[in-house]
Amino acid sequence: MEDAQVWMDKGLAFATEYGPKIIGAIVIYIIGSWIIKKLMNVLRKVMNAKNYDESLQKFLLNLASWALRIFLIIVVASKLGVDTTSFAAVIAAAGLAIGLALQGSLSNFAGGVLLIIFKPYKIGDLIEAQGVLGVVKEIEIFTTKLTTPDNKLAIVPNGAMSNGNIVNYTAEGKMRVDTTIGIGYDEDIKKAKEVLLAVLTLNPKVLQDPAPSVNVSELGDSSVNFAVRPFCKPEDYWDVYFGTLEGCKLALDKAGIEIPYPHSVEIQKQG
Repeated sequence: MEDAQVWMDKGLAFATEYGPKIIGAIVIYIIGSWIIKKLMNVLRKVMNAKNYDESLQKFLLNLASWALRIFLIIVVASKLGVDTTSFAAVIAAAGLAIGLALQGSLSNFAGGVLLIIFKPYKIGDLIEAQGVLGVVKEIEIFTTKLTTPDNKLAIVPNGAMSNGNIVNYTAEGKMRVDTTIGIGYDEDIKKAKEVLLAVLTLNPKVLQDPAPSVNVSELGDSSVNFAVRPFCKPEDYWDVYFGTLEGCKLALDKAGIEIPYPHSVEIQKQG
């Protein structure tokens, strides 16, 4: 009976001393959670209004949510009488250790944020960066995924992307296809130019504004070389490139205009 009375007295003393703190901590946690929820909704609306990338939104919202909840936990712990000075020091030390361990990842994350904010390219753009040419398939927090012309998936770190040169072929909406076609020195230059220009004009994927051009670009060792320059939409680049080469060869053959080749080598092979 005396033991029961002792435990009751201890329980009453504990409730008297810590009861208000526990109730206060619970109230702070409930109100704090409600405030965090409201702040997250406001932040989400702001990001949507500014057209932030979806992947960046999710990451930043998660980051902000965790930061606010950690702060709330520290406040609740302080209300309960926990020494938050040492608690904060542990968190700071852990954050420093994690930061040092993830330097590369943090650099890529920062690069991803910069790319999404400044938008040097977007999904669907044809770009060349870090020695890779391809169509942007996905922009993630740490990497950018490109689909190369031979249908390979290239994954490039965003840290390198944000710090390197980027050539965006899609940004202007038009691309110039550069090809070189040579004819023999004995052929009619004006006629060859007309034939080549007709090939470009008749191709439905070649834009007429800017107009395609055919000009003598070089007097080579065995040929007069034309710079054949059609413009097209970025998505039609390879069709126009290959179509121009094939069309020019067929048209020159039909017109009886010779495309020179190393005859001496051919003779040696036959011999």
